[in-house]
This record gives sequence, structure tokens and C-alpha cells, in this order.
Amino acid sequence: SVIHPLYRKVLRRVTKFKAHDEANACKVGDRVRMVETRPISKDKHMRVIEVVEKGQGS
Repeated sequence: SVIHPLYRKVLRRVTKFKAHDEANACKVGDRVRMVETRPISKDKHMRVIEVVEKGQGS
């Protein structure tokens, strides 16, 4: 969370990345560790190293 410098409102910032999951081990909502790699597709430049925390629905 970040506080807006002018309006003092709390903003929640989220960044979504497309990552290559070769083992197909990840589900939606999982927290993962990623590493930058060569371009795999138009939008995919990351690779999943490990699943840090399973999501609620997993």
C-alpha cells in the first residue's frame, strides 16, 4: 500500500506478470518466486522458480 502524496488516500498497488511454468505446478492465487529470462513469448519474460505460498483455492 502507498499513500498518495497530494490526496493522502491509501492506494493498493499490484503488478501482474506473465511467467513460464514448465512443471505446471502453479494455480491462480499462488505466490511464486520468479527470475527474469530470455523472451519466451510476446509478453512472457519471466520463469517460475518455486511456489512460495499456495493460494486459498489451491
